[in-house]
Amino acid sequence: MNNRKPIIYVVDDDISVCRAIALLLESHGFKVVTFTLAASFLSFKHPKVPSCLLLDIRLPDINGLVLQDKMVQRGINIPIIFITGHGDIPKSVQAIKAGAIDFFVKPFTAAKLVDAVEFGIVESRVRNKKQAETARIWRNIKTLSPRELEVFRLVVNGMLNKQIALKRGTALQTIKVHRGRVMRKMQAKNVTELIHFAQKAGITSSRH
Repeated sequence: MNNRKPIIYVVDDDISVCRAIALLLESHGFKVVTFTLAASFLSFKHPKVPSCLLLDIRLPDINGLVLQDKMVQRGINIPIIFITGHGDIPKSVQAIKAGAIDFFVKPFTAAKLVDAVEFGIVESRVRNKKQAETARIWRNIKTLSPRELEVFRLVVNGMLNKQIALKRGTALQTIKVHRGRVMRKMQAKNVTELIHFAQKAGITSSRH
């Protein structure tokens, strides 16, 4: 995945802005895909490569902040850099709070934009790696039987084999067997790693 060229998406209804940004970023080795409508960007099939989105707040169909929300809803986990006019600065602060990594007020310098895009690509690589790890963990979780899944949840919440056996009214040896299968199927070297996997998957509480 990381060997393929990063893609920078530009969503701005001003064609001249799209063209200027595309020329700038292509000269720095990036692949650039431009859109004048937010809906066109949403319907585009985004390849699983490091990516960054340069997004205007004011668009003719839906504004950039709405697009940001829609991306979250659809699981499009691409770092966003907003491009704004002077009157949009309060909205830009709102965008940052909602997860955007930066915003630029027009006009802005080429150097700063390139630096921000490069940071966006680094952030995208990190997000993609986390997403891939979480997907792998869930594939392993789905191989667990209902009883193994129950033991998994109890172990990662700090319960010992004896406590689980008592809670379930099951022989200690049976719990040990289930726990061994859980460790093997989850590909966990130890309980600490098993807890880490559970946290990544969002299925463990903070209780111990």
